[in-house]
Amino acid sequence: MNPRIDIQSIKPLLGDKVRQWLATPRPMLIDGKWTPAQSGKFFPVYDPATGEKIADVAEGDAADIDLAVRAARKAFESGPWPSMTPSERGRIIHKLGDLVLEHADELATLESIDNGKPKHVARAADVTLSADMFHYMSGWTTKIEGKTISISALAAPPGTQFFSATRPEPVGVVGQIIPWNFPLLMAAWKLGPALATGCTIVLKVAEETPLSALRLGELILEAGIPPGVVNIVPGFGETAGAALAAHPDVDKIAFTGSTDVGRLIVKAAAGNLKKVSLELGGKSPNIILADADLDLAIPGATAAIFFNHGQCCNAGSRLFVHRSIFDRVVEGIAAEASKIKLGHGLDATTEMGPLISEVQYNRVTGLLASGLQQGAKAVCGGAGFGGSGYFVPPTIFTNTDPSMRVVAEEIFGPVLVATPFDEADCSLVAEANNSIYGLAAGIWSTNTAKAQMLANRLRAGTVWMNCYHVFDAALPFGGYKQSGWGREMGQAVLSNYLETKAITTRLG
Repeated sequence: MNPRIDIQSIKPLLGDKVRQWLATPRPMLIDGKWTPAQSGKFFPVYDPATGEKIADVAEGDAADIDLAVRAARKAFESGPWPSMTPSERGRIIHKLGDLVLEHADELATLESIDNGKPKHVARAADVTLSADMFHYMSGWTTKIEGKTISISALAAPPGTQFFSATRPEPVGVVGQIIPWNFPLLMAAWKLGPALATGCTIVLKVAEETPLSALRLGELILEAGIPPGVVNIVPGFGETAGAALAAHPDVDKIAFTGSTDVGRLIVKAAAGNLKKVSLELGGKSPNIILADADLDLAIPGATAAIFFNHGQCCNAGSRLFVHRSIFDRVVEGIAAEASKIKLGHGLDATTEMGPLISEVQYNRVTGLLASGLQQGAKAVCGGAGFGGSGYFVPPTIFTNTDPSMRVVAEEIFGPVLVATPFDEADCSLVAEANNSIYGLAAGIWSTNTAKAQMLANRLRAGTVWMNCYHVFDAALPFGGYKQSGWGREMGQAVLSNYLETKAITTRLG
């Protein structure tokens, strides 16, 4: 279905509060104050469903990053945040989660018009999970503990005793760079653990989708987080992002985005050997075994690739189906895809919005054309709609092979490649693992033991069995291979923001 957007019918759906907020050019948050860019520049933000400008945002660059880093350093070295008790920090972080829920409708509206995703999805998933992340991480502030260790020193006189303990400490000033596919949620994933560990932060938000993070900044101040602890700088990767990654007074950089940009982050961070964590791309295998419950697997595989317009790093974009059920599964997913209504995210009936930008639209449609040129068959979709808005219909390719770009490259759009297999053996495992990425995977089977053994052999940081896109603040998330370094969420993420100090005392 080619979406036709009636702009005049959409505008009233913004609501008066959001409309008024968007009407004012949005500054950046530095040292607890809303500050214009030092250059005086603003850049436009566009609604990807219409191509219309919706806001102007301060354009941060290296000078603004430096100002924000200095504010974060001051807050870390001499501000009240590090000296607060863990309980005090936890209460403030928890309050921030409460405020996110209190302003859920407003945040969901901003997320929808800025990113393009359906508002009802943003409210149910993005906003709810963001609040839960702050609530969950608020509980960790009081549970970051060291250990005592019994040691002996070989060079010490006989009978000499020592007391040794480890002390976890915040890594310091953290630079965080987030992407445009889940703007609010990625901000929460990054800010939550950094705040819980006592770090101070400079958050660089994606130039395509800065709005929800800037509104979150207002809630951060309302929650009582002290000045300089969280600084939010919108801007472009080549200027603000690069300056943050290379800044000599940043102790750690945390990045979520493409693998290609991740490599640039690593190079930029080498100057002062700052610590780096990366959550990068994926080309995740989704495997449907012959004994799978297809009433579960078909809609599950549909959601695995088409949720959030396919703009998920963990999307189940490579589908492997047992040959005996291959046609039935592909036809079933195509039938499900045909029911998906494309439209503006503020339309309550919309199930899939547009891609994020013209750049992304051109990239995805270029890969679609490449697939067809290389001999792939489009069961449905296969080309963009054109016109206003960056809409691409759900697409399923068959007759593919691993040499095709649509199979090997992360597309980051609603594009599925489906391949039959004959046995769930070593060859299937090798094909599923045949990727530079290792972020996620899915398995559908009624034989739990068989599925578990297969899961153990997949090189992926997350494996879903008879489900997909299941997230929780307590579950670690991250990738193998070129899908990243470190983990987000859960207890595991705390290590991204902590140093361990060993203190040894001679007792006599």
